[in-house]
Amino acid sequence: MVLPTRPAVRLRLPRLIRGAAWMVLALGACLLLLAPDAARLSAQPAGEPAADRPVDRPVLLLDIKGAIGVVSAGQMAKALQRAAAAGAQALIVRVDTPGGLLSSTREMIHAILASPVPVVMYVAPDGSRAASAGTYLMYAAHVAAMAPSTHLGAATPISLSPGGLPGSPPPQQGPDPAKDGKDKETAPADGKTSAERKAINDAVAYIRSLAELRGRNADWAERAVREAATLTASAALKERVIDLIAQDVNDLLARVDGRAVKTQAGEVRLETKGSRIVELKPDWKTEIMQVISDPNVALILLTIGIYGILFEFWNPGVVAPGVIGGICLIVGLAALSVLPVNYAGLALLILGVALMVAEAFMPSFGIVGLGGIAAFAIGALFLFDPDQSDIPIQASWPVIAGLTALSAAFFLGVLGLAMRARRRPVVTGAEEMIGSLGEVVQWTGARGRVRVLGEIWSAESPLVLAEGQKVRVKGRTGLVLTVEPKN
Repeated sequence: MVLPTRPAVRLRLPRLIRGAAWMVLALGACLLLLAPDAARLSAQPAGEPAADRPVDRPVLLLDIKGAIGVVSAGQMAKALQRAAAAGAQALIVRVDTPGGLLSSTREMIHAILASPVPVVMYVAPDGSRAASAGTYLMYAAHVAAMAPSTHLGAATPISLSPGGLPGSPPPQQGPDPAKDGKDKETAPADGKTSAERKAINDAVAYIRSLAELRGRNADWAERAVREAATLTASAALKERVIDLIAQDVNDLLARVDGRAVKTQAGEVRLETKGSRIVELKPDWKTEIMQVISDPNVALILLTIGIYGILFEFWNPGVVAPGVIGGICLIVGLAALSVLPVNYAGLALLILGVALMVAEAFMPSFGIVGLGGIAAFAIGALFLFDPDQSDIPIQASWPVIAGLTALSAAFFLGVLGLAMRARRRPVVTGAEEMIGSLGEVVQWTGARGRVRVLGEIWSAESPLVLAEGQKVRVKGRTGLVLTVEPKN
């Protein structure tokens, strides 16, 4: 007796395995997505406020270095959320910045003002600064502190300089001889336009409102905006711009202990002496964004991406240029999303590349290519908008010059290949036979047969040729060649 087999089970088993694998992958993805939320929920049990739990309430420490931008604003927002969820006594922001994007600075200030957790802005370590946008953050903080050898101030937006470019000359003072007497009387004494005065007055009102909110020196804050005034740590303490000077973080915790500050949730008395410090490290995404948000890196990635894709289009199937170019282009666009982009500059950059590529297909004798080089250089120079930042955010001159030279070399290489291709003899079609050498096989009068490129052709010539004589093809009409004796 033969027992029946069960093929159905054997056929379903792989499907079950695949289904289980997909379920495991989906579950893992869900756990990864829910992990941050679970961590926040575990830091604060439901139904019990974090501030009322009898547990160790840490002090969180966040480092912000370099230009302030979208990445810095994101770090601040995440740190405040984590501080509120963990019931932290305070968030210390150790800052060293030359300034940054105006929009990101305002986002950070709004987050500080709305935070139920006290924020302590601390300019450290020694030699650090809180210039420009950093001064606004110091005025917005619940507690402002500095290390001994630090300074702050110079809060005038640099985009208000004539032309919006760093290194621009100061505005001309005094009357303009080209104007009439009436214009001389009504001309502003400071030489600034109405838009510049409006922007400065708005910045002055903003920083004075922060000073009045925190009880700090509003008059000096106005000087920092109008006159780009700066102060050392000791002078800032004397002028009531900051609250204290601390040697390090532990000294800072001891000095702010017992201080009462007003937050969005009400008055909070700090008990920070000897508290546990939890340093907030940036995750890998933040570190990557910090690297690619550099204007030089963003411009280089964008250029590599464009040329990589162009090479892939010219040589389909090579794969490597297309893959590298696609990745660099996407990463470069991601960098542009966190930088103040001037879309006119971006359009000029793309136009420059397009013109240099078009030179290979247009008989313009280099005019289109030279225009492409000029458009690329100008677009790289104006790629970033200075009006959205209080520090010069743009690619450095060596990077722009290097990429322009690289693009010019690319253009010259393409042009050279095109000229070489035009001078190369034709290898297909009827013109392929022109100039080829052959041998007379049979000849009678003005017509006969010749062997050219291993084939026998009918031929004609105004001269009488002899059998075995070497000839050169001058032309071709249908299947008849016109030949002449080889010199």
